[in-house]
Amino acid sequence: MTVVRELGKKEFNKGDLAVYPAHGVGCIESIESKEINGENMNFYMMKIIENGMVIMIPTSNVDSVGLREVIAEQEIPQVYKVMQEKAQVPDNQTWNRRYREYMDKIKTGSIYDVAEVYRDLFQLKLEKDLSFGERKLLDTAQSLLVQELSMAKSVDEKEMIVEIENLFA
Repeated sequence: MTVVRELGKKEFNKGDLAVYPAHGVGCIESIESKEINGENMNFYMMKIIENGMVIMIPTSNVDSVGLREVIAEQEIPQVYKVMQEKAQVPDNQTWNRRYREYMDKIKTGSIYDVAEVYRDLFQLKLEKDLSFGERKLLDTAQSLLVQELSMAKSVDEKEMIVEIENLFA
């Protein structure tokens, strides 16, 4: 099957690993053509590694949905640097406002934004109890970070968790 390449768009091939914002690392299982409203469209069929969910992504929407390649191993120190910075948690903010801001950062798909969310919540957790929503966000941020970093470094996720937590020691 031939996929028409749009200018400036990232092109993925079957078997490529990619990151889908807020869902994590997945594998492009196939590229399929489907007729929708009388128009032929190409889709990446991406299976999320963590939970097996299959996402159908129009190849023309790659940029707008934030689909991107897994970061290169050389970028990992920059991600660690973000996590080692001082948390940016304003004291006077309510937990639900923080939650919304963190959720927006996670939805960007940027590993650096996810690293900031993880860092801020991890450091906040050391000072006080997190709300239920914040605990879930911390878990989500950790899961997204661990998935991508372990893929980039080709290491086991358990090993990656230990490495990340050691940054805060």
